[in-house]
Formats: sequence, structure tokens, C-alpha cells
Amino acid sequence: MEKFTSTDLSDFGSREREMAEELLKAWREQGLPDDFDDDDVQIMMNFSSGNVFLTNSDCHVAMMNGDKLESFYNLPYGGEEGFAEDFEDAKEEDYHKEDWEYIQEILNQ
Repeated sequence: MEKFTSTDLSDFGSREREMAEELLKAWREQGLPDDFDDDDVQIMMNFSSGNVFLTNSDCHVAMMNGDKLESFYNLPYGGEEGFAEDFEDAKEEDYHKEDWEYIQEILNQ
């Protein structure tokens, strides 16, 4: 069975380990995003995207956005992904109702 993600640090290359270090430093210095619970937090790598991120027991994701640790969202219906700023110019008519409601939650936190 093909693996898409891993929490096994031996799967991480040099680049991915450096990204993990940045995540841990940001967590220490900035704390976790307000909407990211600190229950069962793990470092994870996505083999397809090469992204390294924090995830928790609710499957929420926090990633580096420049120098800031921020929540990274996945819309429930359409699957579009991004940081809150990626949805700031969203228009209701471009999204399924379920996704639009989720975008409003993201932006009104």
C-alpha cells in the first residue's frame, strides 16, 4: 500500500527535517494558531506536495505561511485548500453552500 503521508521522521529528507525544525521553533515562539487544538499534535509530511505540517487529533493542519505558523484549511465540499488569506476575496457564487459557510467561519475567527 502506497503511503501518502508520514509521521516517521526517518521518511523525512534533509529539507523536510529543516521544515520540521521551523515548525517547532514557530510553535515555541508564537504558539499554535487560536483555532488549532493542542491534542495529540504531530509533525507530518505529505509525500505528494512535499509539505511538512503539524496535525492534531481533529485532523486540523498548521503550516508555515512565510514566518508565521497559521492554520491551513481544506474546504469540506470542494476540497480547495489554503490559509485564511487565500479566501479573503472569495465570492459566494463561486462556492458550494457548505464551503461558503466554512469560509465565513474561517474569516470571522
